[in-house]
Amino acid sequence: MKYTYNRVLKGVQINEADTRVREALKAEGFGVLTEIDVKATMKKKIDVEMDGYRILGACNPRMAHEAIGLEPRIGAMLPCNVILREIDNGTEINAIDPVASMAAVENPELIAVAGKVRDLLRKAVDAA
Repeated sequence: MKYTYNRVLKGVQINEADTRVREALKAEGFGVLTEIDVKATMKKKIDVEMDGYRILGACNPRMAHEAIGLEPRIGAMLPCNVILREIDNGTEINAIDPVASMAAVENPELIAVAGKVRDLLRKAVDAA
């Protein structure tokens, strides 16, 4: 099962991609609640060098509120992660597919909300 929506920004460095993704997420009603610089963490914790890799924890408050109202424990699966990963000649963006990540929850109303969130995340990734 495909679990991310992906796009490559050719010739775009990770810092520029980060700015573009954050702006695109904001335009779709998301905020970034968490940020993990995986590259820096791996260097600090286990002294391993790796290419740039960031995880942005994005949340659309209206959609999150609706989801929590339908499934109070769904917060264990929030926020929606968006990855920025340095690759040869650019940056790859990977956004979680909320429908895939919530497939184990047997609640058709929640899956409908996840579908709306997926559409908004795809718009943001496409706009970045």
